Amino acid sequence: MQKTIQEEIRKGGEPMTKICIVRHGQTDWNRERRLQGRTDIELNRTGERQAELARDFLKDGEWDALITSPLKRARRTAEIINEKLNLPLVEMEEFAERYFGEAEGLLIEESKRKYPNGGSPGQETREEVAARAVRGVKEIQRRFPDKNVLLVAHGALIGILFAHLSPDDFVYGETHLLNACINTIHFHNDKWNLKEINQTGHLSEV
Repeated sequence: MQKTIQEEIRKGGEPMTKICIVRHGQTDWNRERRLQGRTDIELNRTGERQAELARDFLKDGEWDALITSPLKRARRTAEIINEKLNLPLVEMEEFAERYFGEAEGLLIEESKRKYPNGGSPGQETREEVAARAVRGVKEIQRRFPDKNVLLVAHGALIGILFAHLSPDDFVYGETHLLNACINTIHFHNDKWNLKEINQTGHLSEV
């Protein structure tokens, strides 16, 4: 499947904007299954190694831009990936993780018990997340038309974006997007199309 992604990056034909979306590497809170949201948690050593493996896999792609969420775990993942690319690193607030309100810091199971109907006080709605993620994608398309763009972001945000762009192909909450997984979307025929989702072959070492 890795070869498939690289072939998608390199193949010619009709110009189109392509975004390769990488989820950030693991943090201690990921390992503990704790809700992070906007809480600014650093990568752990496993997360740094995952980012290094993503870097080594992506280094031969023909990339035009590297964009990241401003949160530390995403930015550090992007910095490691960029060690072999040396691209300008652009932060975009639109791709920060979903804010989980009062549930941030709780274990996922604790959150489910405390808020059985979903949604803690102050939590950002899916609609709000989708709206800002789509704004970000549109801005990428405006600034980098027909280019190959790398984007480092977060699991909930990516899942909500995919469910919004292609609800028949991706259901939010049913597919767990793994740390440092690789996903690709293409803008073609006036819409965004999901191409590769949750690819982790490059992470076999970890």
